[in-house]
Amino acid sequence: MSDEIRYPSARQRRRVRHEWDARRIRALREHMGMTQQQMADELEVRQQTISEWETGVHRPHRSTQKTLSLVAERAGFVYQVEPVAAQSTNNENPPPEQS
Repeated sequence: MSDEIRYPSARQRRRVRHEWDARRIRALREHMGMTQQQMADELEVRQQTISEWETGVHRPHRSTQKTLSLVAERAGFVYQVEPVAAQSTNNENPPPEQS
């Protein structure tokens, strides 16, 4: 056994990192019951920055994405996206047949 410290590979680090896109940021803010201004105050950014993230005009810097991940973890936020295929092929309630 070696006393050498083993760090996760770049591939493993990328897998763990969350991508903070517009929908996820807005969902986190709404989960926390905050306005854009309140979230901006929490993250020490401008309200306009939150708005730009939520509309997809800009994306948070990597350091801010880490902060968002910490805030989300503290708030118990879990974001799950339903697969698009599952949404479009939902045949549980087919439309009524016309006679």
